[in-house]
Order: sequence, then C-alpha cells, then structure tokens
Amino acid sequence: MAATSEDCTHNCNTCGANCSSRTQEQTSFLEKLHPASSVKKVIGIVSGKGGVGKSLVTSLLAVKMNARGCRTAILDADITGPSIPKAFGIDGGVSVADFDGTGLMVPATTSTGIQIISSNLLLAHETDPVIWRGPVIAGVVKQFWNETYWNKIDYMFVDMPPGTGDVPLTVFQSIPVDGIVIVTSPQELVSMIVAKAVNMARKMDIPILGVVENMSYIVCPDCGKQLQVFGESHIEEIAAEYGVPVLARIPIEPATARAVDEGSVEYVEAPWLDEAAAKLAE
Repeated sequence: MAATSEDCTHNCNTCGANCSSRTQEQTSFLEKLHPASSVKKVIGIVSGKGGVGKSLVTSLLAVKMNARGCRTAILDADITGPSIPKAFGIDGGVSVADFDGTGLMVPATTSTGIQIISSNLLLAHETDPVIWRGPVIAGVVKQFWNETYWNKIDYMFVDMPPGTGDVPLTVFQSIPVDGIVIVTSPQELVSMIVAKAVNMARKMDIPILGVVENMSYIVCPDCGKQLQVFGESHIEEIAAEYGVPVLARIPIEPATARAVDEGSVEYVEAPWLDEAAAKLAE
C-alpha cells in the first residue's frame, strides 16, 4: 500500500508503505558509529550451537591480531552469557566520557591494550543474571556499537551468542560486518552447525572467512600422538562441501583452559591460529 502525500511523515524507518520515496539508504538498518569512534574491520565469531568455544576463539584471535601490531577490540554480544571479561581478568573498568556533548562508554582495556565492552562489565556483580527480553538485548548490542568510544580500532571481534536468533540478526543488520569465522567441534552434528551458520551468513550477504574447529584433539603427553577425544574429524569434507576454508584446528590443552580460568588468555601463544590471523591480515 502506498502512502499519500498527506500521510507521509518522511521517516521511512517507521513506515511500512511501499512508495517511490523509499530509498535503499533510508531502509538500511546499519547503525552509524559516533564521529569520535573509528573501526576499520569487524569480524563476527559465530556458531550454530553453544559450547563450542566461540569466546575462546574470539579472545585468541584478538590476542593474535594485537600481537601483530593491530589495534584490537572485542564487542561481547553474548549479553546473557558473557565470558570475555573473565578470560582477560577484567572486573569493571567501563567509564563514561563526554564527546562533543554526548556521553559515550569508554571500554575496559586489557594489559596488552585490547579494548573490551561486555554486559558483565556493567553489572554490580559478575554473577548477576541478565534477565532481559530479545528487543532489550538487541538494543544493548547497538549501544555497544554506537554509544561506545572505540579508539582507532583496526580489528573488532564480535563474540556472538549461539544460533540464528535476535542477537546475530541484530549484529548482521546493525553493524557493518566484514566477515565471519564459524566455530565448530568435531562431533557428529558438526555438519548441521556449519550449515546453519553458513546459510544465515549467505542470506544476510556476509562473507565467510572460514571455519575453526575447536577441541579437535588432545596430544598425549607421553608419546605425542594426537588423540581424537570426540571422534574422527570431518571438518575438511564439510568445509569443502560449503566452499569455505578451514582456518584452524585447536587442540584441547589444559594450559589454555587454565589461562582462561585465571584471566590470562592474552598470554596464550596459540600457534594453531597463525593461519587464521594471516587470513584476517589479508
């Protein structure tokens, strides 16, 4: 139904009419950064299910790119299950500063200079639950993007909750994502996990940079043999089926798990992600 000139409010964002006045720019859902902020590249870390290690991969990739001399940030979009601050040993640290009359959140900064915003940094206690409905959570994700002072960021990594619901949709529509990395595990349902993430990304026209398989194997401390705890990996065949590269296969390492628990993930060397970091640097 077309709107008459008398009915037109000239605000296409609140109008469902299909008329000649509507333009692609007006119907875009992308949220603009505050002029004081600067973010060059945005990389989403996604998965079709939970428990595969998206936050670990997000943290390690941010650490890798930071070590390459890039200014790096993490936007923790997993609002109800945030784990990024704990991995970096950050408790609080978000402040508010005035920029040309606008109050912007200033992210917490890790010991090596990675800028982080997360719902857990805004709570009185890190164990307080976030009991919000989808629209509120989506609004917070947008605020993390456009109401935060991002200081000359080269690479921002967005740690997304599992699945294809409100938050991933909000991120893909509201933030100019340059590409995604899909995280999986070597279990039987991995094909379904990858398929869901691939199909959503393609429907949203988001480039897929590649797949990272977490918990691929454990190295025997006695003989050095790789033991496939969760069964034989089929990640190469599945990635080929969907035409995406395998960026890394991350082993189960007690030292890495311990570093995350202790809040020192930025000191994990993670050589398995060198290829993934090189792909991002391209």
